[in-house]
Amino acid sequence: MDINEFVKKFAEQFDETDLTEFKVDTKYHELDEWSSMTSLAIIAMIDEEYSVKIKGDDIRNSKTIEDLYKIVESRK
Repeated sequence: MDINEFVKKFAEQFDETDLTEFKVDTKYHELDEWSSMTSLAIIAMIDEEYSVKIKGDDIRNSKTIEDLYKIVESRK
């Protein structure tokens, strides 16, 4: 799994946020478009793309996209 691919798939879950906003160190909770619905879409994407189950706590406890990536990597 490549972190840049993960960032791209993460960004695809957002409709209105410009793709240039998404970097490894993006603090996604601070994005205007972030919501509980986006959180559910991220959880579903990770399950579908990487066959990894994450929980809401994993999303809440992660600050950046890289933090979340590391959780997914650790569970593969």
